[in-house]
Amino acid sequence: MNQREELERLLRRGPHSIRELAQALELPVRSVTEHVEHLKRSLVHRNGRLLIHPARCRRCGFIFTHGRATRPGRCPRCHATWIDPPRLEIVQRR
Repeated sequence: MNQREELERLLRRGPHSIRELAQALELPVRSVTEHVEHLKRSLVHRNGRLLIHPARCRRCGFIFTHGRATRPGRCPRCHATWIDPPRLEIVQRR
């Protein structure tokens, strides 16, 4: 099984952060981010879609709505760096 197939299998099981995926696949975070972008485009042809649960500040509860798969550096509301990363999963298209 290649890396993208393994990535897809993990994301179909449930939500994961980019860092969790990198650890599971034993790849650098940058490489996993590139694979996720490719997978996102290819899911259109396979009746699936990549769902991104947004990042959230642990201090004030601010929810980031930019829809990126990577973790923001700082909260714009309270300037904290204690942020839960976005979580990704693959769901079936309706």
